[in-house]
Amino acid sequence: MNRAERARRIVEILERLYPEVPIPLDHSDPFTLLVAVVLSAQTTDKKVNQITPALFAEAGTPEKMAALPVTRIHQLIREVGLAPQKAKNLSGLANLLVTRHDARVPRTFEELEALPGVGHKTASVVMAQAFGVPAFPVDTHILRLAERWQLSDGTSVTKTEADLKKTFDQSLWNGLHLRIIFFGREHCPALRHDMLHCPICSWAAKKTPAKAIVKTKTKAKPRAKTKRHAA
Repeated sequence: MNRAERARRIVEILERLYPEVPIPLDHSDPFTLLVAVVLSAQTTDKKVNQITPALFAEAGTPEKMAALPVTRIHQLIREVGLAPQKAKNLSGLANLLVTRHDARVPRTFEELEALPGVGHKTASVVMAQAFGVPAFPVDTHILRLAERWQLSDGTSVTKTEADLKKTFDQSLWNGLHLRIIFFGREHCPALRHDMLHCPICSWAAKKTPAKAIVKTKTKAKPRAKTKRHAA
């Protein structure tokens, strides 16, 4: 099976398992999505969704976020990972949105990635999920599954993103990246994964269960010492 055939079958399975792909992070507009994605770095979506209601109640717009002291933002997001730096980034990006972008989230990768705390992955999520622009954000689930399914070599996020964009039609990108994430969370863990019964890994994995069996060398049993009897 070549890569194109493998990719078609993967899409068929994922679309059957996940006919609908809701956005995991709770938000009401592009700004609240941007904030939620920034907060999600090294933090679960579940935790982000737990803390954003209180944050958005006080700072649900760029103007209100920019007006809050960094210390207050930190208090509201203290339960997420890297909270001190994220509080500074949220304050900084909110101020830039107000002063440079008329308090609106920009619609280009270049402008988004110029904001504090916004890298290419965060920009890709916002472009795809807020504005419907085709993008393929690569998180840890997608990075490892792309390599496991022989769609990329897993050497870097940049290369994996490029390989996946070449492999799948652009019209699939925005839904497919979410489907792969959902599948990775629910069916395809990084450790102790039963590939034999996995809907995709059982046939697409780089190493099938039969090939992945590690052959252990058996140590030779020491010879029993024979007692020498005195003549």
